[in-house]
Amino acid sequence: MDKKKAPSLDAWLQEAKASPDADRIGMYLFHNGVVRATARAQVREGEGDCAPVTGMSFAYDAQRVARAVEETRAMDGIHYVRAWLAEGELAVGEDIMLVLVGGDIRPHVVDALQSLVGKLKGECVTEVERSAGA
Repeated sequence: MDKKKAPSLDAWLQEAKASPDADRIGMYLFHNGVVRATARAQVREGEGDCAPVTGMSFAYDAQRVARAVEETRAMDGIHYVRAWLAEGELAVGEDIMLVLVGGDIRPHVVDALQSLVGKLKGECVTEVERSAGA
């Protein structure tokens, strides 16, 4: 199976700036999640001596993603939202997800990006890290 090609963040930003609500947007934020070599347990929970990650199996529920994007669009001051997620077997350094949020002021945009990425990671995706020997 061919891997999904990540879209161009530059193209997304050009599209956003040409959107009907572009004149209401004062800030854009991107999130580019990538597969890292350090295990989640080590980074998030502080566990030591974790084997290096060599890759990840990644899947998502498209309906949940669409719902999370729509909920983010409905947040105060948010006028543009776009998300792309990879799928399948990913190597260290490969893109997991790309997210773009545009809105009126910094607090609204920061909150919306944080909320959307949290929902995507917590409710919409399945990630299984692989390590050498596992």
